[in-house]
Amino acid sequence: MIEATKVLGKTLVASPERQLEADADLEVVRRVQAGDVAAFDRLILKYRERVYGVIYNLTSNREDAADLTQDAFIKAFQSIHRFGGQSSFFTWLYRIAVNSTLSHLRKARLKAFFSLDRVDSDEPVAREIMDALTEKAGADRDAFVRELQEKLNDAMQKLSIKHRTVVTLFEIDGLSHQEIAEVMGCSVGTVRSRLHYAKQLLQSELQPYLRR
Repeated sequence: MIEATKVLGKTLVASPERQLEADADLEVVRRVQAGDVAAFDRLILKYRERVYGVIYNLTSNREDAADLTQDAFIKAFQSIHRFGGQSSFFTWLYRIAVNSTLSHLRKARLKAFFSLDRVDSDEPVAREIMDALTEKAGADRDAFVRELQEKLNDAMQKLSIKHRTVVTLFEIDGLSHQEIAEVMGCSVGTVRSRLHYAKQLLQSELQPYLRR
């Protein structure tokens, strides 16, 4: 889930080990394509929680997230023979998961919002949030973080599904702009634009709250 204490901080660039991870995934995919069906379980175990997390942040419904996660892996398995390695497997898988989720949200006309059930106040934060947190302790600190999270959730509801998706993939899962573009089927410039707009809105919504 996106945390109030993380949004205004900086996100690190993609891990230098990403290419090695992609190569390892491709090797497993080739085994599946060659008939080793059981090898697909390795990919499920590796990415199930990450895919579930992305979907849950878009649906805010655990049952829907579980069903859509399962559906994403089923679709991936059924079309695994079409995966040619032009992108990494997890990018290809996330594209399937995100597209299925967006379709689900459109059909159900759901109002997606972000979860309140986990706030990690120990994540690196922007200086202004840190200053506000250090002034509080115990129950006051916990209450402050919960209120800040609620304020963030309110701001998130003002974003379109596409903007929420970009923020989710970038902030939660650490995807690069290029990877998000591949997942969402748009240009890198569009990803940057959506992310910039989303962060501007979140910052403008949170800053007055922190100055109380």
